[in-house]
Amino acid sequence: MPAIAPAPATSPMSAAAIAEFFRRLAAQNPAPATELEYATPYQLLVAVVLSAQATDKSVNLATRKLFAAAPTPQAMVDLGEAAVTELIRTIGLFRNKAKNTVALSQLLIERHQGEVPAARAALEALPGVGRKTANVVLNTVFRQAVMAVDTHIFRLSNRTGLASGKDVVPVEDALMQRVPAPWLLDAHHWLILHGRYVCTAQKPHCATCCVYDLCLWPDKAHGRQQS
Repeated sequence: MPAIAPAPATSPMSAAAIAEFFRRLAAQNPAPATELEYATPYQLLVAVVLSAQATDKSVNLATRKLFAAAPTPQAMVDLGEAAVTELIRTIGLFRNKAKNTVALSQLLIERHQGEVPAARAALEALPGVGRKTANVVLNTVFRQAVMAVDTHIFRLSNRTGLASGKDVVPVEDALMQRVPAPWLLDAHHWLILHGRYVCTAQKPHCATCCVYDLCLWPDKAHGRQQS
């Protein structure tokens, strides 16, 4: 995670603009969802753990094989770390991720009867599960109004003036305060998708951005010319 997003907005976006920002994203995509493939809360938890420093596409390719072999915590423990390592070898940090996947599966069995807990503290006590991963699970599975700030959301929030901060936690706190309640539940997915496909790091697609006029990024005119 960079210390601060490049060329951030010089002022915060107004409350009215933020409301319009999310109204437009919602109109464009009424039912946003994660692009990670999963069939159960457990599988989503594992997929999010595997997604650190990896693309969703690469994780999906790996988990199709992994979940076919081990769809449950007990099956994952029975499969073992060596076999998991081989099945996820195509994604970054695969050795450590395989170790964490088996370890968290064991703890789910020992502490939670094999079920994914709906509490942040219990999730963050699992190997490989940090605040962002816990927030993704709490939001996607348990529909809690929390904000999982990844590199895309961090960059977009600072760049547009939606929320500013030199680290993910201040940005998360600011978003929780500034995003209007009607949009908060799905805000994480709208922002990550907009950051992934429109407000990209190197060459943002300003010319096709539905919130271009609301954005306070100082370089957006240049970004529009480059789109």
